Amino acid sequence: MILTGPGIAAAVATGEISIDPFEPARLSPNAYDWRLGETLRICDGDLDAARPTTFTETTIPATGTVLEPGVLYLGMTYEKTGSETYAQMLNGDRTTGSLGIWVHVSAPLGHVGHAIRWTLEIRATKRVRVYPRMTFGKLIFLATAGDRASYQREGAKYAATEGIDISRLYTELAGGPR
Repeated sequence: MILTGPGIAAAVATGEISIDPFEPARLSPNAYDWRLGETLRICDGDLDAARPTTFTETTIPATGTVLEPGVLYLGMTYEKTGSETYAQMLNGDRTTGSLGIWVHVSAPLGHVGHAIRWTLEIRATKRVRVYPRMTFGKLIFLATAGDRASYQREGAKYAATEGIDISRLYTELAGGPR
């Protein structure tokens, strides 16, 4: 079951959902409109799942920055969101999609208990200028069924994420750094 906008607002008011900063005007009928943060990591060279990704980090100026096709950018949400009651699903939306921006296609699920600024995978089909804090997608909250287990349990791979995070798959692959 997806929470409605008023349901999200009520859950924020009771503390069941945290959205920081929270702006009621960003609520839509079934979602919260999240924004792009102010930092991008540009992945350097070829990527190897058995090795940590190298990157260059840049701050998006107020005048914006142009995303280039064929480049993998890692960004983060401006808002920090979480809930010990609801799972979250983060996606791009029609407005960014209409600009040829693919965002967060591979990992939209936020587990119960995961309170983070989301790391975003961003690709552009054409050159496109983006700006810090621009609306970039929709976040929905989903009711869960069954016993809940918080993602913050010890040992969860990304439980301690602070800001933009590279893939940690290399920690699982034989022959990669440990």
